[in-house]
Amino acid sequence: MSLLARCPACGTTFRVQTAQLAAKGGKVRCGKCAAVFDGVSALVEREAGALEPSVPETPAAGEAAATTPEFLRPPVPPRRYAWGFWVALALLALAGQVLMHYRTEAATAWPWLRPHLAAACAVTGCELRLPRRPELLSIESSDLQSDRARDNVVVFNAVLRNRAAFAQEYPALELSLTDERDRAVLRRVLLPADYLGAAPAERAAQGLAGGAEIGVRLYLDDGGRRAVGYRLYLFFP
Repeated sequence: MSLLARCPACGTTFRVQTAQLAAKGGKVRCGKCAAVFDGVSALVEREAGALEPSVPETPAAGEAAATTPEFLRPPVPPRRYAWGFWVALALLALAGQVLMHYRTEAATAWPWLRPHLAAACAVTGCELRLPRRPELLSIESSDLQSDRARDNVVVFNAVLRNRAAFAQEYPALELSLTDERDRAVLRRVLLPADYLGAAPAERAAQGLAGGAEIGVRLYLDDGGRRAVGYRLYLFFP
């Protein structure tokens, strides 16, 4: 953008550029009489007449930059560190969301994280559960016998083993009593609270330790259905 400035010494009008004024703090040298003057304060409206080129002049030492008009000041570079801060904050929030979504897996892989994740769940209202990997649980042995002391009562025994290297939730058991034709005559789902015995809530919270086994022994009323066999499965509801 070009402007017009008039030399206060000889009255000659010059064409000046805004970039020229900004580069030298507004100081210019008259191309006719060589006088140095403030080109900003000498700006005039466009008018007919001969125009002389102006020569930019280095501002006097110690002159305050505050005297330069706002539109002539060089642009201030953006504060990129502020953007970096918000980007880092957003990445941290995203990492926290992912960590809470996979909190069970994270607590299993890094046990030292479990207390911190449990504290976070206490604040947010989520639940930190033990892993559920039924493929790493097995029924090592089981049997079903009639109770000789009581009619219509059978004694169920089983041994469950956690083949994982980490603690898991106790599974539920589905027990089906079958007749001579292998048809189910009685089906019952046994939850951990049914077979853990004393203090089932505390034992359930600790889970079945990695590589550990648990023996299950229950007395069940078969309702006189004369079961001769059974089927047993473990699962997580």
